[in-house]
Amino acid sequence: MLMKQQEMAGMACLVLTSLIWGFAFVSQVQGMASMSPLFFNATRFTLGAISLIPLLLWKRLRRCRESGKTVGAGNREAGDDEHDMIAGSALSNPLIVGMICGVFLFAASTLQQYGIMFGRSAGRAGFITALYIVMVPLLAYLVLRRAVRMMTWMAVGVAVAGFYLLCITDGFGSLTLADCLLLFTAVLFAGHILVIDTFGRDMDPILLSFGQITTTAIISWIGSIIEGSIDWAGAAQSWIAIVYAGVCSAGVAYTLQVIGQQLVPPTRASVIMSLESFFS
Repeated sequence: MLMKQQEMAGMACLVLTSLIWGFAFVSQVQGMASMSPLFFNATRFTLGAISLIPLLLWKRLRRCRESGKTVGAGNREAGDDEHDMIAGSALSNPLIVGMICGVFLFAASTLQQYGIMFGRSAGRAGFITALYIVMVPLLAYLVLRRAVRMMTWMAVGVAVAGFYLLCITDGFGSLTLADCLLLFTAVLFAGHILVIDTFGRDMDPILLSFGQITTTAIISWIGSIIEGSIDWAGAAQSWIAIVYAGVCSAGVAYTLQVIGQQLVPPTRASVIMSLESFFS
């Protein structure tokens, strides 16, 4: 009964995640009107990381009060028990796993922004990105050797048919660069989901989320500097979109995703999160 309640709570977190992400597609389209994809992601993921700092400090202080230790000595995190069992393994550290997730998140979110910039359609971008619903079980089968049910293969067929009807309206020549970028984005987001499921299931979700969001922000800033796309005037024009996409979509939603995935199997989680295409 307790497990069922926990799973329901996880599903609720994922539904809220998909709602926030779906609305964020509109903000992402607006952001592309005055900013480059890398700079937009740099600013919004920086805000997302900053928004999690109060939660991290609050958890640290609460843990120190409960253990009777000082803040300086309270260095253990949820997930340290796993570290004790797998001594010397970097994958027992939520910050290391967060960095790995951050690499996937950076690649996926950057390609997604370029796809949105070229396509200029929140609904279309939301649908194609949500094809990770079928990428997750396929990657799990190909990479992790997990079994795939016949119903999953049928879902793949339906999703591919939907992609064809939406994007291939006039033969394969109507398939745009934006569509291709967003399709590859779906593959990267599927990889991101599987990394969280494989390595982050028993870790502190806030610390893991902070690690991945901070990693994404740092790489985006490096890319923006190399690209020469830092434009504070453009950021000022789209500050509302940056705040929503940063605090809500990055800080809140990606943390809820980690919490939800700790309680819900990855394939079912991807089905729920694909509701972002409906909301977008």
